[in-house]
Amino acid sequence: MSNPPENSAPLAYENPAFLNSPDGRILRIMAEYQEPLARFRHEQIQDTVVFFGSARFVDLAAANKAVEELGQSADEVGRKKARADIEMARYYEDARRMAFLLSQWAALIPARRRRFVVTTGGGPGIMEAANRGAREAGAKTIGLNIRLPFEQYPNPYITPSLNFDFHYFFMRKFWFAYLAKALVIFPGGFGTVDELFEILTLAQTQKLAKKILVVIYGRQYWERLINFQIMIDAGAISPADVELFKIVDSPEEGFEFLRDGLTKHHLGAERPRHVAEVVPEIAKTNP
Repeated sequence: MSNPPENSAPLAYENPAFLNSPDGRILRIMAEYQEPLARFRHEQIQDTVVFFGSARFVDLAAANKAVEELGQSADEVGRKKARADIEMARYYEDARRMAFLLSQWAALIPARRRRFVVTTGGGPGIMEAANRGAREAGAKTIGLNIRLPFEQYPNPYITPSLNFDFHYFFMRKFWFAYLAKALVIFPGGFGTVDELFEILTLAQTQKLAKKILVVIYGRQYWERLINFQIMIDAGAISPADVELFKIVDSPEEGFEFLRDGLTKHHLGAERPRHVAEVVPEIAKTNP
């Protein structure tokens, strides 16, 4: 086949000027739908459990090391932050532990596709902790990254073939929710609160075609931040709405709630313990 003339126009799908222009936006959006879908199919991912939480928390060893390096020369602001880092490091360790327990249990579910895969936003902090715990359990684990001017970079514990990088926030949010059978909400900032209330709103308004379990971790943190009783007293939400989530205070409590709820709503009556047990391959969903 002869080469095209030098003055021939580029093919549309090989034209960077078009693909990166406003007119090419629809193709970029579709790419952030189709490319992850293809990878999830290839990796045989059936469903996920998504962990949210602050990107700014570090593990306990790192927090203690930072305090040692701080010395006596730090000002009050620096000492206050160091103390907060140590206090919040327990959430990093708890997320790591819960993800480990969940992944260890999910590995015993006999199915051709992977069930309840630990998924995060792919960055540091609580996201890193959950990916780390899943990896320590020998499981594959997903990271849905977003390009930001600060904070966000892929942590080293994500399975390489399941490490994604998104430009559009709404496409990233779609993939958080689409495969999820449960959400685990650790202490965090604006982004964490956004994800929590978005899912609670979808559940409250019955826009979800499946049961999504919602675990809120850390009663002390969340009850200082959000007073759900005020919402009830004001008539902004109904008393039954607080049954859309469960507040827990230990990795074991959170895992047991997830295990029992996922088994009940998405695996059937039997709780898988050994490979020999038979359970449905496809998760059940609400009509």
